[in-house]
Amino acid sequence: MQFTPISFTCDSCGAPLRFSPATGKLSCPFCHNTTKIQPKDNLVEEFDLHSALAELEHNAPKEINKTVACPKCGSSFTLTPYSVSTNCPYCGTPAITSFVNHITPEAILPFVITQKQAREIFTQWIGSLWFAPSALKKLIDTDKNLTGYYLPYWTYDAATTTAYQGQRGDIYYVTVQQRRIVNGREQIVEVQEPRIRWYPAQGRVGRVFDDITIEASETLSRKILGALGIWDTSRSKPFDERYLSGFESEEYSIGLDNGFEMAQTKMHAIIRGDIRRDIGGDRQQIDHMETRYANATFKNSLFPVWTTHFSFKGKEYYYAVNGQSGVITGERPYSYTKIALLVGCFLALFMAIGYYGEHFDGDFGDSFDRYYQG
Repeated sequence: MQFTPISFTCDSCGAPLRFSPATGKLSCPFCHNTTKIQPKDNLVEEFDLHSALAELEHNAPKEINKTVACPKCGSSFTLTPYSVSTNCPYCGTPAITSFVNHITPEAILPFVITQKQAREIFTQWIGSLWFAPSALKKLIDTDKNLTGYYLPYWTYDAATTTAYQGQRGDIYYVTVQQRRIVNGREQIVEVQEPRIRWYPAQGRVGRVFDDITIEASETLSRKILGALGIWDTSRSKPFDERYLSGFESEEYSIGLDNGFEMAQTKMHAIIRGDIRRDIGGDRQQIDHMETRYANATFKNSLFPVWTTHFSFKGKEYYYAVNGQSGVITGERPYSYTKIALLVGCFLALFMAIGYYGEHFDGDFGDSFDRYYQG
């Protein structure tokens, strides 16, 4: 499908502008002119979840390959499915296309961590890894840069009320006799053993959830994205295409309904903690809980991530840096050659200690005898 890309050009020299995390402005890489991004007057809007789920057919992700012509060099290229913005593979000019999914972003967290800062974080992290292959550490010395992505996230709000049934356990102690070995002799001693007295418990707890974040992209694994730390959504800005200039970005590939199921799992874990505190006592058992969700709303947002990958023995390893906080996470390979060498060194050291210890003791004993006899 053919799309006409949009780009933003410098007022001074006409070159394409890129968003700069360092200044929070659009910046010209040639004349260094900057353009402030004027905040939009509209507030970030949240939408009724149940109404949107009722139109689920329209909310399903659309996997469409977008073909665009570079606004600068005229070369034609195709974006990967779900991509919204990229850089021309021939001249590097930013190209931003339109969204095709029914739900478009309402908010965006602009990049705060620069590529240079992300690279420094990545370098320090790689350097701290034990038994990492030498090829991995060489990755930080290559020209392969971290790529900046705006990845889609769902955020969910809900007021929950949960009725529960369970049990409260209070610990008490009883005196029992046990056979113990004391000073080499078997004796019968009295000891205190804990017991738990259980009581039925039931009640109701309530909690209001705000901005439960769920990854809506499959570009990186959920394990990696989930380890990027907490996003400060209070710093979200109304969505503006100018923040995308110079960065990759995507639409959601995980639907609104699947995202809400994942959000419910997160909420469920928090609610269980509330129930345990409400039951009280020393131990708690939750036998049944039923949660009702009221005033459930959602929005689609874009969050900033720096990412790169590394190939080692036929497997790809991915790394990511939170573009807001700088938190880094990733998969890491191990050099079994280095591990084997270290184990070999330890074995050789122990053998050497045993060998020299045995001969040293003999020589020392002979020398002592000769000295004493003399």
